[in-house]
Amino acid sequence: MSEPSIAAFETAAAEVLARLPAVFRDGLAGVVLKVEEFATREQLDSLDIDDPLDLTGLYEGVALTERSQFESDGLPPVITLFRQPLLTEMRETGVSFAELVRHVVIHEAGHHFGLSDDDMHNLEDSVAD
Repeated sequence: MSEPSIAAFETAAAEVLARLPAVFRDGLAGVVLKVEEFATREQLDSLDIDDPLDLTGLYEGVALTERSQFESDGLPPVITLFRQPLLTEMRETGVSFAELVRHVVIHEAGHHFGLSDDDMHNLEDSVAD
């Protein structure tokens, strides 16, 4: 069986977002969703991560809870999934493709909303198959 492509990750991530409650879907309307093979060195350095396999997803932007209505940097927030680290995690843990994508997308989306880890887990449970 071949490994999921970038397009498969993009489709799975979009499906997760589509199943979120409307209040979350609406709040993510301006967020860009990307899939890359690995994080850049700059992304890894910003989090003090040495091994690129240790970063499966990243939210880059200012959480809604920390934004001022008067500030705008002009760049949309971005959620990036990193395909190779996710594939490695799937192989090492046996977690399914759909479950892993759901977990990472919701975790990164949670950063956009300033959610706690408990809130992220509750949201993830609400969109589980």
